[in-house]
Amino acid sequence: MTELNVTVESAVQKLFDEKKFSTIKDIMMTMPASDIVGLFERMDEKQIPFLFRLLPKGTASDVFVEMDTDFQELLIKGFSDFELKTLLDELYTSDAADLVDEMPANVVDRILKQIDPATRQEINSLLQYPENSAGSIMSTEYVSLRLGTTVGEAINQIRKMGFDNKSFYTCYVTKDKKLLGRLSVKDLLLVKSDDILIDSLMKDNVITVQTHDDKEKVSQMLSKYNFYALPVVDRENRMVGIIAFDDALEVMEDEATEDIEIMGGMSPSEKTYLRSTPFDLFKHRVVWLLLLMVSATFTGMIITGFENALAAQVVLTAFIPMLMDTGGNSGSQSSVTIIRALSLGEVEFRDLPLVIWKEVRTAFLCAIALCSVCFAKLMVVDRILLHNEDVTLFVALVVCIAMAVTVLVAKIIGCTLPLVAKKLKLDPAVMASPFITTIVDAISLLVYFEIARLVLF
Repeated sequence: MTELNVTVESAVQKLFDEKKFSTIKDIMMTMPASDIVGLFERMDEKQIPFLFRLLPKGTASDVFVEMDTDFQELLIKGFSDFELKTLLDELYTSDAADLVDEMPANVVDRILKQIDPATRQEINSLLQYPENSAGSIMSTEYVSLRLGTTVGEAINQIRKMGFDNKSFYTCYVTKDKKLLGRLSVKDLLLVKSDDILIDSLMKDNVITVQTHDDKEKVSQMLSKYNFYALPVVDRENRMVGIIAFDDALEVMEDEATEDIEIMGGMSPSEKTYLRSTPFDLFKHRVVWLLLLMVSATFTGMIITGFENALAAQVVLTAFIPMLMDTGGNSGSQSSVTIIRALSLGEVEFRDLPLVIWKEVRTAFLCAIALCSVCFAKLMVVDRILLHNEDVTLFVALVVCIAMAVTVLVAKIIGCTLPLVAKKLKLDPAVMASPFITTIVDAISLLVYFEIARLVLF
C-alpha cells in the first residue's frame, strides 16, 4: 500500500509539473478520501489548494473533514467567501462544530459569517458540551419518524432526508421529540405492504446514551452492540442527536494513540509524526524524561546505602541489571494487560482481589521458570564455563530468591496501580512501563540487598 501511494504521488507530481490537471482529477476521483489526504500530506503546501479545487463538492467535503487542522486552516485562508460557504454547506453540523472548535479566532469569525443563523445556533449548542462527553461528538442530523407514519410514508421521508443525514440505516420514532423506538431501513423494505404503520415494526427497547456520558464508554457500547449509530438523549429522554460508528471509531483511535504515547513515557500529541517538528517531539518527551531521571536517583541512593556490602561481594553488582530488567518487564506485562482490560471494560476496581490472586499465581509460575534457568546459567555458565569462582552456591541462591520475590512484587504492583488510578479518575496508562519500571527497580534492589545481607553476611 505504501509503495502504491509513493507511485501515485510521483505520478501526480509529474502531471502537476506538466500542467495535466484533468488527468490528476481523474486519478483522484478513483481514490478514497483518506488516500487523497495522504497524497496531499506529501505534496508541497503551495500545490494543495490548487489540487483541492479540482475535487467535486461532495468529495472535497469528505477530504476536508479527514484533513489535519493545519491543512484545513491553510485551505480556508486561501478560499474566497463563496468557496468557503460552498464547502461549509456540504459539511455536517458536527463536523462544522469541530472545525470552529479547532480553528484560531480570526478564522472562526470568517467561518461563522458564512453560516446561516440556524446552523450557527446548532454549532454553539454542540460546543457547550464538555470535551469528553457524548454530546461533543454527536451529530444532530438523523432520520426521525413520527408515531403513526406508514411504511410508504417513512420510505419517502428517508428518500428526501437521507442525503442530509450522517446515518439513515437506523431510523428513530419520536413524539414531541421524545424517543419511543427505533427501526432499520431493512425492516421497512422487507414489509409487504406500504400501508402498515411503523408503530408495529419499531423496537421500543432502545439503548441510548446521554449527552454528558463519557465518549469513550459510548464508543465501547457501539463496538459491543455492533450498532451503526447510538441515539443521544437529554435527561428528559428527548432525542438530540446520534453518534455514528465512524465518530466512535475516531474516538477509539485517539484514545488508543493517547494511551500508547503515555505508556511510552510521552505527552499526547495531536500532530502526525511527519508533521511534528523536532521541537514538538522534544516538548512531548522531555518532561517525562526529566521526571524519570529524577526518580531514578532513588535507585542510586539504595546502591550507595549498600556500598559496603557490595565492596565485600563485588560479584553481586554484576546481577543488578538482570534483576532490575526482569522486575521492570514483569511489572510492565501486568500493567499493560490490566490497562487493556480496563479499556475494554473487562475489569473494574471491585475485581482487584481476583486480579491480584490471578497475578500471584502467574508470578509463581514465571518465578519457577526464570529461577530455574537463572540458577542453571549461574552455576554452569558463570561458574564452570567462565571459571568465576566468586559465583558460589549461596550467591546463586541469593540471586534466584531475589528474582522470585521481585517478580511477585512487580506483578502485584503492575496489576494494582492501573486499577487504583482508574478508581481515582486518572488515566490508567500513566501507570504503564516507565512509571512501573522506576518503582520496581527500587524495590528489586532493596529486596536483592536485604536477601544478600541475610544469606551472605
